[in-house]
Amino acid sequence: MKVQAKQVQQDLQSGKRVALIDVRTPVEHREMHIAGSRLMPLDKLDPDSVKAAAVGNESCVLICRSGKRAEQAYEKLRAAGFENLTILEGGVIDWESAGLPLERSSGKHLPLMRQVQLIIGLLALTGSVLALTVDRNFAILPAILGAGLTMAGSTGWCGLAILLSKMPWNKVECGGRNVKSCSV
Repeated sequence: MKVQAKQVQQDLQSGKRVALIDVRTPVEHREMHIAGSRLMPLDKLDPDSVKAAAVGNESCVLICRSGKRAEQAYEKLRAAGFENLTILEGGVIDWESAGLPLERSSGKHLPLMRQVQLIIGLLALTGSVLALTVDRNFAILPAILGAGLTMAGSTGWCGLAILLSKMPWNKVECGGRNVKSCSV
């Protein structure tokens, strides 16, 4: 079951108890998130933690960037016996497009998706220049990058973004220590 961003906002404003579970990476959550959402990254999603967060709430809304990872979390949690789950349709992207408030990091860091774009752009440019000037076999590099972008666009899964989220410069500090999730 999916729910629109404006409906979630109305429920929150009317005083309904709604558990907001954000299944994105800690870096994405740090960049921007819905106030009151709890970070529980999909790759470490624990049904018991979600159950504890949902206690006393009327509903539990799963959030990600666009809705794809929330759907995966939904399936995983349904298999574990959860009943009262909804997915924020369009994720944080639609939330922002609807003009609803987001909390944003004030720190100076390059957002994860810009890191992905920068690396893919540099590798594609380098491969193209090398193919034109050194050996045409270097054209395989932009072709591989194009295939990767096609897969990421069609599935919502980006291996490069996952890899970059684990890099040291993308570690999230909580309480003075590096942790994978701030919801511990």
